[in-house]
Amino acid sequence: MPATADWLAPAVPWMALALLLPLAAGLLASLSARIGAALAWPVALGSVAIAGAAAWQVARHGALQLAIGGWAPPLGIQLRLDGLGAAFLLAGALVAAGALLSARPGYAPARGAAETRQAHAFWPLAYLLLAALYTALLAGDLFHLYVALELLTVCAVALVALEGKPAALAAALRYLLFALFGSLAYLAGVVLLYVEHGSLDIRQLSAMTGGWHTQVLAAALLTTGLMAKAALFPLHGWLPAAHASAPAPASALLSALVVKAPWVVLLRIWFEALPAAATPAFTQLLGALGAAGILLGSLLALRQQRLKLVIAYSTVAQLGYLLLVFPLAAGASAGADWSASAWTGAAFHGLAHALAKAAMFLAAGCIAVALGHDRVEGLAGLGRALPLACFAFGVAAVSLMGLPPSGGFLGKYLLLTSAVASGQWWWTLVMVAGGLLAAAYLFRPIAFFFATAPPDAAWQPVPRGRQWIALLLALASVLLGLLSAGPFQLLQIGRPERAELPA
Repeated sequence: MPATADWLAPAVPWMALALLLPLAAGLLASLSARIGAALAWPVALGSVAIAGAAAWQVARHGALQLAIGGWAPPLGIQLRLDGLGAAFLLAGALVAAGALLSARPGYAPARGAAETRQAHAFWPLAYLLLAALYTALLAGDLFHLYVALELLTVCAVALVALEGKPAALAAALRYLLFALFGSLAYLAGVVLLYVEHGSLDIRQLSAMTGGWHTQVLAAALLTTGLMAKAALFPLHGWLPAAHASAPAPASALLSALVVKAPWVVLLRIWFEALPAAATPAFTQLLGALGAAGILLGSLLALRQQRLKLVIAYSTVAQLGYLLLVFPLAAGASAGADWSASAWTGAAFHGLAHALAKAAMFLAAGCIAVALGHDRVEGLAGLGRALPLACFAFGVAAVSLMGLPPSGGFLGKYLLLTSAVASGQWWWTLVMVAGGLLAAAYLFRPIAFFFATAPPDAAWQPVPRGRQWIALLLALASVLLGLLSAGPFQLLQIGRPERAELPA
């Protein structure tokens, strides 16, 4: 085997550096909005570079572990980076880079001008949100995952309320109430497991046997809490109002990243920490909730008159697909042919959705700047005024509808074939219906883009750089499908037993 470069050796703690960079930036940005804005480019490029190095490190050496301070679990804190975590770490860094650079023109104080309250608050909140996100992807025990999710929630709630308008404050309060309910449920599950096993380390929990009823109850509490934080149906009520009120870069972070971290934790609980609790009844219930989210979210998206609300309800629908992994993979016996495909398909769908939905919200932000509003019926002729932003929206829609050759297509294809192979044909019907409904609600704004503009239409100029950022993220969601071999192999590193490829 060829010698590995020193900077890619397992001893180099790239995963720890991924946490430290945004954490340090957040502390510095709290001093001044100018400092925060100046750090946008270094943090954006540095995060992508570090995440890329960490992913390549995992690809070369396998899943990595880092005991903070040299203390092993259950006494110490251990970070763990496997293929799933590395893939979402890199996708998160790409989305974060796009959101930070898109926010810079709006939240960078002009030379000689006073700093606004919004600008002073945005940068530390955004950087600390990224630090919390990366911690949630890397933490190896349930308590530190709880701490990471709490910091993630606090930063996200504050970003929703950033503009200070009554609607924004009401949306932030609703989000906070849902999040507090989720926190209490999650913490109750953590307490049950600690009392039963004396450890909260995920790998140690997977090897322990205990009261089956306690495990099921703990799994139910943990799942309820994480569903509230991830806006999974029926605990999605906070998400549409939050997206409608938050600035476009904050909406991109919310939809693409904030709701993905709890889902990744949910995967680790059901597939790694408590696989014995995955009874057929429980996993089918989760699948039914996902199916309801797909259908209801899609139907509600069809009725919306604001572009950001169309995208927000689309998030409710697209997140429903992520719950189908549980009846298709968690409820299957280890080594089932379709289990590994379902697990990989859900991961691909989560990655593609993160990139595409961030692109959509950033494009919607460009549209709102150009028009002063985001009413769907007022978008006529916008394709001529903002060709890049409208094209970015259309490319992202290709991935969300599950059309080839996008990453969204690959994720949904793997889920569909798993449903057929397992004999659970009803999930196939739901996914096909969801795809058709997605085409319907996404075609509405796209049709207006190419409609004839009214004679008195007036548009404000939008810097092409902001439009290009949205387009690059949308293209990345398509490239995820075109160049799927590398991400596919990465996701298989350190995968749980129930997601193992059959021999």
